[in-house]
Amino acid sequence: MSKQSKKLITIAVTGMNAKPDNPGPGLAVARCLRLAHGDNIRIIGLGYDVLDAGLYLQEISDVSYLLPYPSAGEQQLMERIQYIQEQENIDVLIPCLDAELLSFSRLHHEFEALGIRMLIPDVTQLRDRNKDRLGELARNAGIRYPETKTITSANFFYQCHDDGWKYPMVVKGIFYDATIVNNADEGAEAFRNIAASWGYPVLVQRYVKGHEVNLTAVGDGKGKLLGSVMMRKQAVTDKGKAWSCVTVDNKQLQEDAEKLAHELQWAGPLEVEMLKEPDGNYLLIEINPRFPAWIYLAAEAGSNLPAGLVDLILGNKPEFTPAKVGMMMIRYAQETVIDLNTFESMSMHGSYAPRANMERNNDAK
Repeated sequence: MSKQSKKLITIAVTGMNAKPDNPGPGLAVARCLRLAHGDNIRIIGLGYDVLDAGLYLQEISDVSYLLPYPSAGEQQLMERIQYIQEQENIDVLIPCLDAELLSFSRLHHEFEALGIRMLIPDVTQLRDRNKDRLGELARNAGIRYPETKTITSANFFYQCHDDGWKYPMVVKGIFYDATIVNNADEGAEAFRNIAASWGYPVLVQRYVKGHEVNLTAVGDGKGKLLGSVMMRKQAVTDKGKAWSCVTVDNKQLQEDAEKLAHELQWAGPLEVEMLKEPDGNYLLIEINPRFPAWIYLAAEAGSNLPAGLVDLILGNKPEFTPAKVGMMMIRYAQETVIDLNTFESMSMHGSYAPRANMERNNDAK
């Protein structure tokens, strides 16, 4: 399409942070869209922190905006989205962070009334894949799941042997973070850190040896998965995020993910995380309600799921081609340099236009 002949599709993407140890998926999703469409789309980068590097990248975002943190409430979020929509006329919005999905789902119809289309799970689907309900979901779907317990006090780690729990074990937040702990003091510290970041409840899970395999896909909302791409983690950050991974084709992972999608009637992107034990058995670890931060690997391997999602939302026939097996990703950190005026503009006004700034610089040359 061309600017002269047709209005450019405008796609908003949240989660534009680029923390090396725990990057948000939004930047990778936006890179997938640029890979598919180049300059034939407009990308609106949405973030929650003035230090989210993806908000300033000229090669990614046409315009960027800050959103109020989820803790500010849905009224403030709706008011901000209304303002942004008046400025940008967004066609499609792709939420990329777990903590925001519940609010976006609740406001789905209000967004549609503004002309913003999404394909995301409903409130019930989000609830049923929560970490504190995942055991029940796994049982209903016929999938193995490591024993998990909800706790509200650090005292558990000093008394856990009385209930048959042994170290090491895994401490998890309701939204993010997972830490392997080897003794009571480590457990108590992890509990306090996770509770301070993500609130209660905190979860503890039996530690299982094995290697992690993940699947990302798009649920059609009718029980089917579209465009599955699978990977095996090769190296991870301190937070367990993939630093290096390689695409694989795993029949058991595919079958289990399909069972979960059918049980949930899942709509929109998801990531299924499973652990393969040394004996070959699989255990469900998590279901994330969005694309993973490694999604750009899928696009480079030949299966651009974010681009397919946009086509699906717009009523076009999506192309979900199989990903090439054996494609390897190695993550790296890259510096983004901006001037203080740019930073102050984002801090004071909550918006910035990276591409407009790039054009001005090019004209000056």
